[in-house]
Amino acid sequence: MTTNSQIRSEIRGGIRDTWLVGLGLIPLGLAFGLVMVQAGFAWWWTPIFSIIIYAGSMEFLAVQLVTTGVGPLSAAITGFMVNFRHIFYGLTFPRHLTSSPLGRAYSTYALTDESYAITSSRPPTAPNSGARVLTIQILCQLMWVLPGLAGALLGTAIPSSVIGVDYALTALFIVLAYEAFRANRDFSLPLTATAISALLAVLAPSWLLMAGLSAYFLVLILRYARPGVDRALELRVGRDFSGGEN
Repeated sequence: MTTNSQIRSEIRGGIRDTWLVGLGLIPLGLAFGLVMVQAGFAWWWTPIFSIIIYAGSMEFLAVQLVTTGVGPLSAAITGFMVNFRHIFYGLTFPRHLTSSPLGRAYSTYALTDESYAITSSRPPTAPNSGARVLTIQILCQLMWVLPGLAGALLGTAIPSSVIGVDYALTALFIVLAYEAFRANRDFSLPLTATAISALLAVLAPSWLLMAGLSAYFLVLILRYARPGVDRALELRVGRDFSGGEN
């Protein structure tokens, strides 16, 4: 049975796991609030977008979809394609660790790239708990919604001429990928993803995201179902990041 002290310890652990990612979410939230105001929305629309949609890059795209008058069907298809990767996230995200039905419902709603990367980077010797998972997801959402509200209220405090803010999302994904790689230092995984992306960029550029994720997921299923194939594809060379031999 989980004690209150264990729950508090897991909450503190979730905060430690999340705060670095928050450094990337904060400028993104500020930028989103600024984009909303510059697009002509009232400041209070920013938290509405961030709470109802809560999908990062899709929120930025939603601003364009609304302001250009895109129909609901086209918007729904676009949203599905942009967030198609969440189907695969949901297959392995530890939502089941939360015993409360309300907690599981929130965990489903609050599944993002950042929360998935943080939870999946935990080593097998230190597994997640329901309290830690929910702490990570709540903090990720707060670090997105509150800066967005601040950016909207500040309005023109951040000039539109400021460059580099749009790269924050890419930089954040780079950091998350690096942290995930540190947890499983198998070079064959990023190399496989790179090869699939390069191939589909030539064969199906319009469906790169969806087709790429599907193909990579099939590779992972094959490696899981066939341990011999997994061992043959595994590539661990040199020293690990702690100085030991792989």
